[in-house]
Amino acid sequence: MTEPTSSVSGTAPESATRGIDARGPRFGAALTAVLLAVVLVLQGTSPDRNVGALVVLAVVVAGFALGAFGGVQRTWQAAVFRTLVAPRLAPPTEREDPRPPTFAQLVGFVITGVGLVLGLLGAPYAVLVAAGLAFVAAFLNAVFAFCLGCEIYTAAVRVRGARA
Repeated sequence: MTEPTSSVSGTAPESATRGIDARGPRFGAALTAVLLAVVLVLQGTSPDRNVGALVVLAVVVAGFALGAFGGVQRTWQAAVFRTLVAPRLAPPTEREDPRPPTFAQLVGFVITGVGLVLGLLGAPYAVLVAAGLAFVAAFLNAVFAFCLGCEIYTAAVRVRGARA
């Protein structure tokens, strides 16, 4: 998305009009993928490491919560990108509407949140499944710039527009 759209919900919020650096969410997805890989490695190796997997997954869930409810620009990954990475890069050549990545954060929050709750309740494969699904999505975004949550958002907007 190179051009922020304002027809999604009538009037675009200020941040959607300006847009966000499209490289930020990809960087955030890379950091998230690394954490999720740690969860996958730790989970199931021993009872002590299962606790570690739950703790790391809780960090991921908290990050998704920040992005889903505060906006993708308010995640800890965005702060790292803004302070450590962006100053070393050329100015962005494209901006994107923050609403699709924010929705993607909500999808990640739901998937990993359910996995965390079920894992805490003792469901045997919940953490592996949730972390695996989220890892695939984060990896696709980080490596191929393909955001599954953003695609779901775009499809939902099209369906909603077709019904109107």
